[in-house]
Amino acid sequence: MRLNRFDPSNIRVRRGGSGGGFPGGGGGKLGCGSLLVVVIAALVFGVDPAQMLGTIENTQQQLPGQQTPQAETRDAEQVCGENAYSMEACNALASLNQTWQPLFQQANIPFEQPLLTFFSGSTSSGCGRAQSAMGPFYCPADEGIYIDTAFYDQLSRQLGAGGDFARYYVIAHEYGHHVQKLTGVEQQVRAAQQRNPGQANALQVKMELQADCYAGVWAGKNGNQIEPGDMEEGMTAASAIGDDTLMRNAGRSVQPEAFTHGTSAQRMQWLKRGIETGNEDACDTFN
Repeated sequence: MRLNRFDPSNIRVRRGGSGGGFPGGGGGKLGCGSLLVVVIAALVFGVDPAQMLGTIENTQQQLPGQQTPQAETRDAEQVCGENAYSMEACNALASLNQTWQPLFQQANIPFEQPLLTFFSGSTSSGCGRAQSAMGPFYCPADEGIYIDTAFYDQLSRQLGAGGDFARYYVIAHEYGHHVQKLTGVEQQVRAAQQRNPGQANALQVKMELQADCYAGVWAGKNGNQIEPGDMEEGMTAASAIGDDTLMRNAGRSVQPEAFTHGTSAQRMQWLKRGIETGNEDACDTFN
């Protein structure tokens, strides 16, 4: 996908703190929208994905005593220029802002850009301690997207989901959760999960699939920048991270009641719908 170079005055990025030690260690709850938390745990550290899918907590509340991260003084040029992956992510962030902000303005809904945080190992977030092993995620408490770009190498090597569009899909999916936060969908889902815990996972799946569709909408609205092979890269990535596929690859039985992100077929379906329609109204996964 041929994205334009980002405008440093039109994106919010920071370099988060880094920490050593085993990347799966530490404490704290993780905010909603961790795209590939199960991938890293299951394929890198041998963790049972079914167990993780059933126990990962999602929260929009800031933890007691947890400080919301503050952007560092380093400018976007320096932060985004650290490596090719961070530059790519910043280009995607700028494009996502340019695509979504006008839609919010047209709908008279207040818009705030998310803060993209690059980190290595671990860092603090408004939702608790972020760990590289958790994969990229969105924290609604501080409206931040968090990513260790080393994840992209694991995405390619261990899941066979390489290519720039697969990486853009990761950022665009997390941005989709930001859209849900701004429109109030995320808050409505959390309230519904509290009222009906038995439907918590099913509601989470619907929210994740909508974020997949929103990722596709961004690509569809920028169709003039799509290149041959992009669709295939996106479908490969979506298929690789379906709950059923992750469970099978880990040698476990498929447990639909433990799904939190949807099957491979569902993720491909909603990403494709977003790309082909370029219409956010086509992303109603709740009805």
